[in-house]
Amino acid sequence: MLILGLDPSLSCTGWGVIRVEGSRLAHIANGQVPTKPKAPMAERLDHIYAGIAAVIAAHAPDRAAAEEVFANKNAQSTLKLAQARGAVLAACGARGLSVNEHAARLVKKAVVGTGAADKNQVQAMLKVLLPGAQIAGADAADALAVAIADAHLVRG
Repeated sequence: MLILGLDPSLSCTGWGVIRVEGSRLAHIANGQVPTKPKAPMAERLDHIYAGIAAVIAAHAPDRAAAEEVFANKNAQSTLKLAQARGAVLAACGARGLSVNEHAARLVKKAVVGTGAADKNQVQAMLKVLLPGAQIAGADAADALAVAIADAHLVRG
């Protein structure tokens, strides 16, 4: 089974594809879809949508997983995150791909063993769980963590 992990963000959406066979995980691919900060919102969202649609077309995952929206202290930041998530979910939905949603703390707990893990701990565990994987950046690492968590949390 191929799982596409997604870390939606308006500035840079991360993605990662893993293969799951029983309890074995294998890295397939990962990357990031950055947007231009000064581009109009509609253009940025379209770029995210097209980027994730291309990933789905290239790798044909069986399902996807994304982090749930969390509320920032800044309402504008939360709104922008929600819009980026909408573009990502729309790209999945347009291709008939189901998306499981997981809280960030649950993703960290599934990958590291504690929901309070920091980004460095998550990235260190990715090196153990996906040896030899060349990770495109922090957003791609987060997306791979979401895919791994989904593999552990959702069977079938």
